[in-house]
Amino acid sequence: MTLTKLLSSFGLAYVCYCGCLFLFQRHLIFPRRWIEAPQETPSTSEIEKLWVATSFGKVESWYLPRRANSKETPGPTVIFAHGNGELIDIWPDEFQKLAGRGFGVLLVEYPGYGRSEGQPSQGSITETLVAAYDRLVARPDVDPSKIVLFGRSLGGGAVCALAARRPSAAMVLMSAFTSLRPFARRYLAPSFLLRSPFDNLETVRRYTGPVLVVHGTKDSVVPYDHGVALHRAAKTGRLLSYESDHNDCPPDWDDFFEELERFLRESGVIETEIGVM
Repeated sequence: MTLTKLLSSFGLAYVCYCGCLFLFQRHLIFPRRWIEAPQETPSTSEIEKLWVATSFGKVESWYLPRRANSKETPGPTVIFAHGNGELIDIWPDEFQKLAGRGFGVLLVEYPGYGRSEGQPSQGSITETLVAAYDRLVARPDVDPSKIVLFGRSLGGGAVCALAARRPSAAMVLMSAFTSLRPFARRYLAPSFLLRSPFDNLETVRRYTGPVLVVHGTKDSVVPYDHGVALHRAAKTGRLLSYESDHNDCPPDWDDFFEELERFLRESGVIETEIGVM
């Protein structure tokens, strides 16, 4: 085989490889089919189940009302977006601790995940978060000027997309990436093939509110330097580092929620300690 034919065969194989990655990338970014949704969902009075209407169907969300101070007066609320290999089902126990500190918490599912309709993509996730946000700020127990966006891993991309479309008081990015484009190199593919790039770095550069970046120094999924870059891009930012990997960050959620409350208080998002129950 001549060198020309060899190079042509290699080029054709590479084009086919990139074509397969382009077609199946959503299965890599959003591995929802490998995540089994529980048959039963919590029926506790401490969780309000909401269905968010979108152009592609209904998406599930759970609201955890704040338990400290009066529920009748508007208060701070956190919108949380989880990682790509998770469901909202695994998060109520942790975030009930934050509700006990006086924060309302909205856990938003992704389209096609769990019991929700639709297909996950940057566009459909953004539409879902925007619809959930609009429904949330209409509640009498929510102060629209004290909305905190909190994204973990892929959820960092989700809340950055929301931050570009709706106002918020602060943003928390935990184990988040600058963009998905650098990860295309792991698969030896050009980054322009990505249909859901989630360019978080650009959003953080434009964001005017305070940003808390939380990242594990031993993160083997999203390298620590992504967190450092996000922190440096923020106009008003703080970097909270843990000696942890990706899935065990933070090592202690109680300690982290104390740090989060301190950050929001020092940033002027909340005036005083709003209490622990």
